[in-house]
Amino acid sequence: MPRSQHSDRYKTLRHRLFDQRKRVGVTQAQLSLRLDKPQSFVSKYESGERRLDAIELLDVARALGVSLGSLLRDL
Repeated sequence: MPRSQHSDRYKTLRHRLFDQRKRVGVTQAQLSLRLDKPQSFVSKYESGERRLDAIELLDVARALGVSLGSLLRDL
């Protein structure tokens, strides 16, 4: 079984997060301010270099104004 960070489902989740960020029209830097994290935090999870834990994923979803359920649907 592949590591979940690089699985197709995790890649789909990363793409959904990236697409939602673009949809709401915020930069990585702006999102990082909403999260009180460095810009590299956003860059690393979007590129797959870093994995989000459950609480971080919830925080990112809220900062992007999207429900966690919609991000996880059909994964």
